[in-house]
Amino acid sequence: MNLLENYPINELVVGQRATYSKTLTEQDITLFAACSGDLNPVHLDKEYAATTPFGEPIGHGMWTGALVSAAIAMRLPGPGSVYRSQSLSFKHPVKVGDTVTVTLIVSEIKERIKLVTLECEAHNQEGKLVAKGVAEVIAPAQKQQLAEGALPSIAIG
Repeated sequence: MNLLENYPINELVVGQRATYSKTLTEQDITLFAACSGDLNPVHLDKEYAATTPFGEPIGHGMWTGALVSAAIAMRLPGPGSVYRSQSLSFKHPVKVGDTVTVTLIVSEIKERIKLVTLECEAHNQEGKLVAKGVAEVIAPAQKQQLAEGALPSIAIG
């Protein structure tokens, strides 16, 4: 069992950073398409994707955006955070087998209203910038340690 620990507003400092990484799989693309409803063939159809400038299926841009959300929820500030807003621009495609690492950096803290601004960057395993943006998060007021949630078994069909 993994424990998650957050950083309440009074423990955050400008310049503080955290990272979160995940490798994109074909199953991730299928699950993201299923839950989002985005069935664009550039993600799901190898033959079609081969005719695009990418030459092969690419991950949904918002899959990378979801990694930013995961980084906030799991790392900085962590459990108890409330994701308020996100700007995000996509710089390069993410393909199956790419490992994306999201880096969050605290750039501003408004302690009175518990609002934290985070610079967000996502790079692939080659160090290429794939997405960049800024998030605003309401930081938790209290320190917490929680057990990481467990995913139920699911069937893809």
